[in-house]
Amino acid sequence: MKLLTGLVFCSLVLAVSGGVFSFVREAAQGSWDMWRAYQDMKEANFIGADKYFHARGNYDAARRGPGGAWAAEVISTMKLCTGIVFCSLVLGVSSESWYSFFKEAIQGTADLWRAYWDMREANHQNSERYFHARGNYDAAQRGPGGIWAAKVISTAGKYFRGLLNQYYYGGGHRGWENIQANRKAEEWGRSGKDPKHFRPSDLPEKF
Repeated sequence: MKLLTGLVFCSLVLAVSGGVFSFVREAAQGSWDMWRAYQDMKEANFIGADKYFHARGNYDAARRGPGGAWAAEVISTMKLCTGIVFCSLVLGVSSESWYSFFKEAIQGTADLWRAYWDMREANHQNSERYFHARGNYDAAQRGPGGIWAAKVISTAGKYFRGLLNQYYYGGGHRGWENIQANRKAEEWGRSGKDPKHFRPSDLPEKF
C-alpha cells in the first residue's frame, strides 16, 4: 500500500510529467522483479538460496532505473514490518507489545512531521541537516516502531528528493551532495547520536 501511495504522491506533486510516468513504470517493473524472485524462491525451495533470490530481485529491480531502485528499497524496508507480524504469530508476542510497536510508529511519524514543519518555519540557511537528524533522533527514541517509521519515511523522502533533483534541477552534482548529506544526518539521528552536532549556532532557541 505504501508503494502505491508513494507513486500517487509523486505523480501529484510533480504534475505528472513525462519523467514521472517513466518513474512509475520503472517502479511497477521493479515490483514485478521482486515478486518474481520471491515466487522463484518458493518454487526452488532450496536451502541457503534465500540470499541469492533477495539479491537477484533487488538487482533486477535496480536495473530498471530510479523507480525500480526506489520500489526495491521500499519493499525491502517493509519486510521489517512483515517480520514483526510473523514473530508475533509464531512466538506469541503479546497484544500489548504489538500495540506498543504501532504506537511508537505513529509517535515517530509525528516527530518527523514536527521536525519538517519546524524546518519550514525556521527557514534558516544551513539548518536542513539538523532538522533531518532531529526528526530521526526523536522518532528513534520512541522505540523499534519509531525507528521503523523513521527509516521508511526517510527512504521515501530520499527518492522523492532525488526525483526533484533529476527532473527539476537537472541532476546537478550539488543537489546530489545535499541529498547524501541529509541521508547521513538522518542515519546519525536514527542511531541515537546527538542531532545538535548539525545545529547552526545562530538558529533560534525555540528550535
